[in-house]
Amino acid sequence: MASEMIKIHSPDGEFQAYRVTPKGGKGPAIIVIQEIFGINQVMRDICDDLAGQGYVALCPDLFWRIEPGIDITDQTQEEWDKAFDLFGKFDPDTGVKDIAETLDVARRDPAANGKVGAIGYCLGGLLAYLTACRTDADACVGYYGVNIPKYLADASKISGHLMLHVAGKDEFVDATARKAMHDGLDDNPHVTLHDYPDNDHAFARQGGAHFDAKAADLANARTRAFLQTHLG
Repeated sequence: MASEMIKIHSPDGEFQAYRVTPKGGKGPAIIVIQEIFGINQVMRDICDDLAGQGYVALCPDLFWRIEPGIDITDQTQEEWDKAFDLFGKFDPDTGVKDIAETLDVARRDPAANGKVGAIGYCLGGLLAYLTACRTDADACVGYYGVNIPKYLADASKISGHLMLHVAGKDEFVDATARKAMHDGLDDNPHVTLHDYPDNDHAFARQGGAHFDAKAADLANARTRAFLQTHLG
């Protein structure tokens, strides 16, 4: 595998993305959508793992308009405070436009075969949902996305495929919000929801306070199968 930071040009300016390519041949591309901690080691590890599976992985810096180059963890209160400050200043609609620019770059990537998916966590889970709604991505996966009920009207625009992993005890997504997601999405043939009734937010983040290996392994296995089916 080979990794590098690349520059992506948008109408609003230039931002960076972490890019990893598989060892040999071409493969589908996947946009890895960050949590509220920037392109940190967790996101880079996910990209590296996807490259090991044969994908071209790109993780764009979506906080670049606020503060470029954010790379923090969930291990200290100071970092949490910083992350929530960034989250409060972030505009999801603008973020999706940056993801669309990244998707365009991914489709033209010399190591990619033209098919592009997206996978996101937390804030990135919402953005993965919006990416499915507002771009031509072939397949998107969202882990414990926040604030999705605010955007359920967008679901009618989904033309590709979307999988959402929903934590049943998510401290940031209450029971009312989870019910709204099911009520709004269960009948959509493009969408699959998986519930993890006993798990809290970020159950798949290794090293996190709510990491659950069993649930993470199940969700990740479902994700791998989904991406293989729809991206090849």
